[in-house]
Amino acid sequence: MSGTPFFIMRGGVFKLDLFWIFILFFFVFPMFKQWNLERMRVAMIRKLEKKRGSRVITLIHRQESVGFLGVFARNYINIEDSEEILRAIRMTSSDTPIDLIVHTPGGLLLAASQIAAALNKHEAKVTVFVPHYAMSGGTLIALAADEIVMDRHAVLGPVDPQIGQYPAVSILKTVEEKPVAEIDDETLIMADISRKAIEQTCKFVVSLLVDNVPREEAERLAGILTEGRWTHDYPISSEEAAELGLFISTDIPEEICQVMRLYPQSGQRRPSVQYVPMPYHGTPNNNGIK
Repeated sequence: MSGTPFFIMRGGVFKLDLFWIFILFFFVFPMFKQWNLERMRVAMIRKLEKKRGSRVITLIHRQESVGFLGVFARNYINIEDSEEILRAIRMTSSDTPIDLIVHTPGGLLLAASQIAAALNKHEAKVTVFVPHYAMSGGTLIALAADEIVMDRHAVLGPVDPQIGQYPAVSILKTVEEKPVAEIDDETLIMADISRKAIEQTCKFVVSLLVDNVPREEAERLAGILTEGRWTHDYPISSEEAAELGLFISTDIPEEICQVMRLYPQSGQRRPSVQYVPMPYHGTPNNNGIK
């Protein structure tokens, strides 16, 4: 009989050990993994800063899971982003160049405008790197730079205003094509807002471009990007952006790609894209290397 309680106690200790192992694995390990990822990001940013003699800032929106519950990080430009970037710009001396890495589908116009205006006022050279895409508000931010460096497969997008779920230009077109008597008050109000939004956005884009190109050219570019000639998600390639007259380079440093690798998408049971993660030169041999 005396051995039974001892066995139960030992069993209880064994169960307790499993519980703490469970806690360690599901709570502490993800925290450590995230901390290590942040450390690697900072190290890569510092490496790029030393190479280019600049302040490097990232604006990267990926569907990244964080923590034990796999909560997704935000994936659009918002006020918190503008506050952080403005803080970084404020801590950068006027003679220090700024390199901004942008990877975003867009977001709040107010936040994107604040970032663009702050970059535009920075006295030293501002370079925006676009490794994959910078749409909508991301393009607006890129227009504030002295140089836009894109991967040759990367894209920008139009900056035409959106009112709710509709393009402002489309709302105006609808009002113009119908008699006023057949249009409800809400649509007329949206049309008035749309007209103001287009004028304001166009004027703001001109103010961003006028330091780098003549005013006539700035007004032409602003009109193209805000007039609604394309759908809002239309991809403007590096070649088309250069043809439009934007200051585009495709000489993107390898370190920018390395930074992007440190912002992985959320984990999946089966990866949708897979390849041997090493550079190939020519035709791979049986070992995958030549």
